[in-house]
Amino acid sequence: MKFDNILYGKHPLAWLLAPLSWLFCAIVQIRRQAYSIGLLTRHHLPVPIIVVGNITVGGTGKTPIVIALAQCFKKQGFKPGIVSRGYGGRAKTWPQAVYPDSDPRLVGDEPILLARHSGCPVAVAPKRIAAVQSLLDNEQCNVIISDDGLQHYALHRDIEIAVLDDIRRCGNGRCLPAGPLREPLSRLKTVDFILIKSTYSQKKTPFLEETGFLTTMTCELIMQDDIKCIVNKHSLRPLSTLRDKPVHAIAGIAYPARFFTHLRDNGLKLHCHIFPDHYDYQASDIHFNDDLPVIMTEKDAVKCQHFAGPQHWYLPITIRLPKALTERLLDTLKRKQYEPKTL
Repeated sequence: MKFDNILYGKHPLAWLLAPLSWLFCAIVQIRRQAYSIGLLTRHHLPVPIIVVGNITVGGTGKTPIVIALAQCFKKQGFKPGIVSRGYGGRAKTWPQAVYPDSDPRLVGDEPILLARHSGCPVAVAPKRIAAVQSLLDNEQCNVIISDDGLQHYALHRDIEIAVLDDIRRCGNGRCLPAGPLREPLSRLKTVDFILIKSTYSQKKTPFLEETGFLTTMTCELIMQDDIKCIVNKHSLRPLSTLRDKPVHAIAGIAYPARFFTHLRDNGLKLHCHIFPDHYDYQASDIHFNDDLPVIMTEKDAVKCQHFAGPQHWYLPITIRLPKALTERLLDTLKRKQYEPKTL
């Protein structure tokens, strides 16, 4: 039985776990209230903090959204920095600065993608306040974007963006362990923006419209039609050249179905290999006794680059943010008297 069937379906075990879910919700709300009234310390910083997070477990596509936001702010004259927990990283000391060629075993996989594609300083630490302070001490950042951390209340934030997946949404609507929610669904009413990640830019979101969340916008997830060779990123190959041909498809992400569907929609015949999210790959995991192409996500490729060969490819993914979101974010920063020239 897959755990996702409980969290995102109508499995009867969810009803049995409901009392634990109620207890979890109560603890979460007490903790949040403790920060609100000052019983627990919340750290304020001299630059605006924008948190991009989610209220569900598992991936919702936050990392490409953070990259797109950072690029947007750079174009507007800001000097953004990015912080993350560095999930899966096993560094002995924190915080850690992250560079495009950092070791994912030390800092995690997603932070390396952030460093490669944002062109911004990136720091990671289990306590995000330490990562933020590191950027302020060592870089000239005047706005900080936190990749995840919606529930990390020790870090004061000026803007909250909650990201939801258009397919899985909020699952069965229950909190852990009976459902996928880290916080009650009502938490969405307190964030500044709700961003729905979709492969269709105009896709409707009736679930949220019916429950009265008015700050909802849709961003478009763009899966490219060209794949890149892991060992030679200047080598591109159109997916159309693999139509009706068998390939190995590897995914160690929270929701691999969308990745596999995109490849199938391009006519590829897949031998699927699914691994846990943030999986620590070994060479034997991606080498097979044939000469078929092997295609994976870029997040997986980060961890496979040292033992990949010319048959290994990854699929680039980007995000197109709604213009209304970027305009309102910039307006919010200005209303809070944060201007790039004065920071």
